[in-house]
Amino acid sequence: MVTLKDYAEAMPNQWCPGCGNFGILKAMRQALVGLGLEPYKVLMVSGIGQAGKFPHYLHCHVLNELHGRALPAAIGAKIANHDLTVIAVGGDGDGYGEGGNHFISAMTRNVNMTYIVNNNQVYGLTKGQASPTSDPGFITKTTPEGAWEPLKPLALAVATNCSFIGRGFAGDIKHLEQLVRMGIQYKGFTFIEVLQPCVAFNHKNTYKWYEERVYKLEEDKGYDPEDRTAAFNKALEWGERIPIGLIYRKDRPVFEEQLLALKEMPLCEQRTDPLQFEQLLDSFL
Repeated sequence: MVTLKDYAEAMPNQWCPGCGNFGILKAMRQALVGLGLEPYKVLMVSGIGQAGKFPHYLHCHVLNELHGRALPAAIGAKIANHDLTVIAVGGDGDGYGEGGNHFISAMTRNVNMTYIVNNNQVYGLTKGQASPTSDPGFITKTTPEGAWEPLKPLALAVATNCSFIGRGFAGDIKHLEQLVRMGIQYKGFTFIEVLQPCVAFNHKNTYKWYEERVYKLEEDKGYDPEDRTAAFNKALEWGERIPIGLIYRKDRPVFEEQLLALKEMPLCEQRTDPLQFEQLLDSFL
């Protein structure tokens, strides 16, 4: 039986006290235990940043990549071993800035994996620069006259027809756990953005600020997450009211199941005769 101790922190935590990452970590740990997933069956892949430290604090397979490059490595791992539960995690700068093109490609391809983006609307590791999602007018050292128009990641995800799009809040751990659990179970590319206060460098988008604005979509009985137009409108909603929960869901063919080389079995189970391999290399020389 899997317990929370199985996913205990692998090293001392270095986040600031009160960081929203703690709530996300707790929700993730509870979701993995709730699904009965043993640590050796889980691979966490991250980029660079405070969110990039996330896998260090879970006892499972871990792969740290370059800034913005978590998704290509995670996709490769899932293609190589279908039995792995692959979860990529990063921040808004890592995922939407440096890794923006990988983000679009992953959603379009629809690999069966989960992508969690911890969105605190600021670069935390490099001490508070504006990120792709900073609110208009947000003052930082790099935006002394205020940040410009922010990226709308959820709207971009709906536009690319991402198969599962959700948004959670680090201050509502129970709701976030349920959303993460549902996303991991979904067959297809799951994208979950988590609204995460940064207590050190973002003094606007605080826990109180979010608590006064977020509302749960599942409490709106008339909302249909399979209605793409409605999902697009919800994805653009920001300000006085901010929706959390399942934004959009669309069943689509999974990328790795379309690859002819993997029809028989995943790469990790395929075996090649060394002599045949040498002959293959010779044919390219």
